Amino acid sequence: MVAQFLGLKLRLLGNLFRRSPWQVFGLIVGLAYGLGAAFTAVAGLVALRLAEVGLARSIVVVVGSVIVLGFLLVPLVFGADDTIDPRKFSLHGIPNGRLAFGLAAAAFIGVPALVITIVAVAQVVTWSRGPAPVLFALASTVLIVVTCILGSRVTTSIATLLLATRRAREATGLIALVVLSALSPIIAMMVTVDWEKRGLDVLHSIAEVAAWTPLGAVWAAPADAAADDLGAASASLAIAFGFVVLLAIAWRVIVGLMLVTPERASRIRAYTGLGWFERVPGNPAGAIAARSLSYWGRDMRYRSALVIVPIVPAVMVGALAVAGISLHYLVLLPVPVMCFFLAWSTVHNDVAFDNTAVWLHVASNTAGWADRLGRVVPPLALGLAVILVGTPLSAWGYGSTDVVPSLLGAGLCVLLVGLGISSVISAGFPYPAVHPGDSPFAQPQSSASGASWVQALSFVAVLGVAAPTGWLAILGLQHGGGWHVAALVVGIVTGILALVGGILLGGRVFERRGPELLAFTARY
Repeated sequence: MVAQFLGLKLRLLGNLFRRSPWQVFGLIVGLAYGLGAAFTAVAGLVALRLAEVGLARSIVVVVGSVIVLGFLLVPLVFGADDTIDPRKFSLHGIPNGRLAFGLAAAAFIGVPALVITIVAVAQVVTWSRGPAPVLFALASTVLIVVTCILGSRVTTSIATLLLATRRAREATGLIALVVLSALSPIIAMMVTVDWEKRGLDVLHSIAEVAAWTPLGAVWAAPADAAADDLGAASASLAIAFGFVVLLAIAWRVIVGLMLVTPERASRIRAYTGLGWFERVPGNPAGAIAARSLSYWGRDMRYRSALVIVPIVPAVMVGALAVAGISLHYLVLLPVPVMCFFLAWSTVHNDVAFDNTAVWLHVASNTAGWADRLGRVVPPLALGLAVILVGTPLSAWGYGSTDVVPSLLGAGLCVLLVGLGISSVISAGFPYPAVHPGDSPFAQPQSSASGASWVQALSFVAVLGVAAPTGWLAILGLQHGGGWHVAALVVGIVTGILALVGGILLGGRVFERRGPELLAFTARY
């Protein structure tokens, strides 16, 4: 039975080279990249044979833990094409135990298994410092390969079982984005470390913790043996073996569960009524506003942008706090930063988000100003809510209500200026965006799109127009008095002028460039 599974996996791998020449080229490049990374790791492990035991242990344990973590998390975050899904064998009557064992054995045939095997064998060279370290290294070699491959099979099956629908995969990607963003302050903190003086201490501290986890124990066992600490080496090996047993049990349970669980399909939601169209004025601007509100509530592309809005100020505050700036002033940042990204992150390319649906606006001869006004309603409403809720909280964190006018002025200015400038940019300089229904992370590529300079232009333009209000707010923090009121007045006046001017100018651009926008959306 195992031989049949191995033969099936080999045939599946062989069929990969019967695809189109470009796909085969991509496979060859991927294989070369994997082998190149493996041999780079081999060179490093061989070089560590000459290093002091403590230093070699710390490097191997930290890097090895990252490798194991990658095998476990990559299938969960990015998904994987499970060519030997257990559910494909549900009608063959194979006992669950035999099927689980055969599929696990077949998983050891492939590029990832080859790469991790090369790295695991190379660590034997690092610890060839006596009979005991070599024996522990040989045992660790087996456990490293089994841990990585079996762990990836478990997480791949979990992803296949739970993340079969597009919405589930998108939600997982957003969660991963939030987690990575939350780690930004930690990364900033590590950047501030004086690595020349304290780098080894930090490395040793991380290795000490990782060595007693299932991720690093399998790498630490031969290192402890090389340091003549056979007790710690045996304990690390026991942790690694126990983790493999748990993975084997989890794999057996998942296979049994998948055999009796049908593939998940996206649920079709039934909507009744007209939604936002019942709640807005019955004119072109109101209809476009209702459609935009529906998009912002249902479209994952807008949801992903909304997830970024609270993350950015949190990351900024964390990084600046690590850099030594007092939280007394940092509490004033979140409101204007959130308003900025609400106004800028999606609206500056909103026409491209419509894709070919923009023909409705052109064919119906919709007034340009109505199109521009309707599109800014969702971010304007959200931005005003952020200002109303966030301003009192920021003032409370700062410890004085004197800053409220400056906070209101800065927040309103950034929000309204961002919406006004984005209304012009989206009509005049669209660039390829994620298509409706696609993953928000599937950004189309175009060498002629000019996306980077359009984003930079709109970004700098918003900051430039809002700069006087920001400067007045800073003067208010330094000197108090009428500067706060000046920041409020200038911010409101600047914002209203920018918003009205942007809607009118953007509307004229939209009317004049209607055919070009249709051609653009049809092409991209």
